[in-house]
Amino acid sequence: MDEALVRSLTPGVLTVLVRRGADFAAAEDAVQDALIEAFRVWPSEPPRDPRGWLVTVAWRKFLDRARADSARRRREDLVEEEPPPGPAPGVDDTLQLYFLCAHPSLTPSSAVALTLRAVGGLTTRQIARAYLVPEATMAQRISRAKRTVSGVRFDRPGDVATVLRVLYLVFNEGYSGDVDLAAEAIRLTRQLAAAIDHPEVAGLLALMLLHHARRASRTAPDGGLVPLAEQDRGRWDTRMIAEGVGILQAALARDRLGEFQAQAAVAALHADAPTAGETDWVQIVEWYDELTRLTDSPVVRLNRAVAMGEADGPRAGLAALAALDDSLPRYAAVAAYLHERDGDPETAARLYAEAARKALNLAERDYLTRQAARLNAGRRR
Repeated sequence: MDEALVRSLTPGVLTVLVRRGADFAAAEDAVQDALIEAFRVWPSEPPRDPRGWLVTVAWRKFLDRARADSARRRREDLVEEEPPPGPAPGVDDTLQLYFLCAHPSLTPSSAVALTLRAVGGLTTRQIARAYLVPEATMAQRISRAKRTVSGVRFDRPGDVATVLRVLYLVFNEGYSGDVDLAAEAIRLTRQLAAAIDHPEVAGLLALMLLHHARRASRTAPDGGLVPLAEQDRGRWDTRMIAEGVGILQAALARDRLGEFQAQAAVAALHADAPTAGETDWVQIVEWYDELTRLTDSPVVRLNRAVAMGEADGPRAGLAALAALDDSLPRYAAVAAYLHERDGDPETAARLYAEAARKALNLAERDYLTRQAARLNAGRRR
């Protein structure tokens, strides 16, 4: 059976049930029961209309549960008029499902898990493996999230910005376990872009594609981190870069700039440079100025300090850095890099070691530790 087809149909089937009056948790359970039935039946009896088959079976599963639950008599009204079998309506309500899964009452981690389950069609086990947590822990997280949104109706406009933040969180998880979350985030964002005409959706898709195009060059054969300036640009995916740039240009032409478009513009300038030395850092600083106006994010200001150090020299970068809180993630790593560029290896080595202690993952810690060791070894010669 075509697992990709089943995953693509799942969100639409779930939304049909919710539209018909099922609460989210009961609808999701019924859809999962229908999927189990599909995996049993379809290999020998493939349906002519897979989506219609799933809707019909899921709805019957839901009604069976409603009839069996005497404490939920209010749902019995739904039993009176069961929709006739046949092709399911062609309207795609998946967009509403995105908004529901990114509901503001959910924590970011719960919103991500629910999006992967309900919109992405991943199993609880797959999501648990991707996040390196026990399956029971992830099941509890998803169950709580479903209960939280069960009373929410599909009658209010959703917040696109919240949906995009959830998808970007998924993308930034990258790859772990047996699910490639970066690729999954791109798939879901493509789906969203097909459902809604919004320049920031296009901006996020462009940003993901431009970052993902560099994936093969980000790690050494031993698993070590390779920084952007040292990456083999011949390994970058030029087709993906071209697609990302094309999507970005179309979005920017609409003159409704948002933070994801501005971030994608920075990524495009990096992708456009044949070598690290040919990077247009002046333009990158200008885009970070735009991002600062849009978000006033300390992380953006930190990245701007790096760009300033490249465009106007390390002391300009250090001056920009001095205005920021030194407890920011990666602050010490940026300070170390700029001090090394400014000819102060002793301070740089100390800061690289400090940054290594604060690193959020093993690859980053090892890289920063090696930088400190390199500079200390050079001073001893």
